Amino acid sequence: MESEMIVGYKTYIELIKPLIEDKEVIFTDMRHEVERCIRSIQSALEGKIVSIICSGDPGIYGMAGLVFELLRKQYGDTVPDMDIEVVPGVPALNACASSLGAPLMHDFVSISLSDILTPWDVIEKRIIAGAEADFVMIIYNPRSKNRTDQIIKTKDIISRYKRPDTPVGIVRNAKKRNEEITITTLEDMLNHNIDMQSTIIIGNSQTFIWNGLMVTPRGYYGKRF
Repeated sequence: MESEMIVGYKTYIELIKPLIEDKEVIFTDMRHEVERCIRSIQSALEGKIVSIICSGDPGIYGMAGLVFELLRKQYGDTVPDMDIEVVPGVPALNACASSLGAPLMHDFVSISLSDILTPWDVIEKRIIAGAEADFVMIIYNPRSKNRTDQIIKTKDIISRYKRPDTPVGIVRNAKKRNEEITITTLEDMLNHNIDMQSTIIIGNSQTFIWNGLMVTPRGYYGKRF
């Protein structure tokens, strides 16, 4: 790695320790994202090569957008004298889908249940819209120590529009050594372990379970046979 400074959430820094070597490392706990990005921008403007570490993909619930927001606020339409590269990663929805089978073969929506940055009434409207339109639904940040009711409310809302036997996949610690994979139904999903390390994929009306895998048809078979 060419980077001289590594910046990120403490947990993510721990995951890449073997790659850091003797580089300068700046880390904070959750809810200090703005401070991390401001520090990164300042260091980059001073001439350092800085890498901001995110989980999954930096452009999906990650830090890429915040960096651009801060630069826009500070510089307006003027482009600062630095190179910025967004390096794509593997988002949780892709990692979890591959562990479950092929649940995202048709249209889908992803919704975060964290109401720290988005009001719950807005999240609720998005849940209703996704469920009513029969999208496959990916649920990020379903439950934390302090947020226990949102996933219950979400299940109740979705149950108005989807059948109780709708397939549901729950993946904890996707693609890590301690990965946990559960395939269940909408009716039964709250009886399983769900926390902030979990991502939930709820099928559409065509999704089925085959040989322990969750599959959403794209429609090819019906057109060709």
